[in-house]
Amino acid sequence: MSTVESAEGNEKDAQTSEPRISAKDVKALRDRTGAGMMDCKKALAEAHGDLEKAIEILRVRQGKKIQDLGERIATEGTVQAYIHPGAKVGVLVEVDCNTDFVAGNEEFVAFARDIAMQIAASPTVAYVSRDEVPEELKAAESRVYEQEAAGKPENVRERIVAGKLDAWLKSVVLLEQEMHHPKFEGRTVQQLRDDLTAKTGENVVIRRFVRFAVGQ
Repeated sequence: MSTVESAEGNEKDAQTSEPRISAKDVKALRDRTGAGMMDCKKALAEAHGDLEKAIEILRVRQGKKIQDLGERIATEGTVQAYIHPGAKVGVLVEVDCNTDFVAGNEEFVAFARDIAMQIAASPTVAYVSRDEVPEELKAAESRVYEQEAAGKPENVRERIVAGKLDAWLKSVVLLEQEMHHPKFEGRTVQQLRDDLTAKTGENVVIRRFVRFAVGQ
C-alpha cells in the first residue's frame, strides 16, 4: 500500500471512529440535564462531543424529564438519616438541589429519606454512580471473571465477563439499584431522581452517603 493510500485510510478511520468521551464530559452533561450516565454518554457520542447538541438530543428523546439546568450549581439541599430498627445499621445521605425553596420541600426531603432507607437495605452499595467506581477496581473484577470463564470460547467468554461486570456494578452503584420498598414497583434510584428533577426543575444530586453497620 502506498503512503497516500495509507494516509487516506487513516483519515477515513479517524472520520468513522467514535469520538472519545471523557468521564468529565459525561459529568458535565449530567450536571446540566440530570440524565443518566449511559444516556449522557450515548448522546455525547452521537453529538461528537458537542455538549449543547447532546442536551438537544436528550431533550428530544426524553421530553420533560430532561431540562437544561445551565450553569446552576446544586449548593442547597438536605442531609437525612435513617436508623434501622434494632440500631445495628444507620445511614447518612446528602441530597442537593439549586434552591433552599426546594430543599425544604416535603417531597424532596421524603426522597432523601427513602434513599437513606434504600442504602440501609443495600450492604453492597458503595458508590453513587458508575463514574465514581475506580478503573483499577473494575479491572480487578474483570480479571476474576475472566478466570471464572476460562475454557469457554472467546466470544462467549467476553459476553460472560461483560455480563458479570455489569451485574457487579449494579450491586455497588446506588443510582442503578431497584428500590426495595414495594411502593416503588421496581423503579430504580435513577428513575426516581429523574422524576424529581423533572418535577422541581432543579438539579437533584445525590452527593454522598455513608452506611454504618455494627461490627463492620
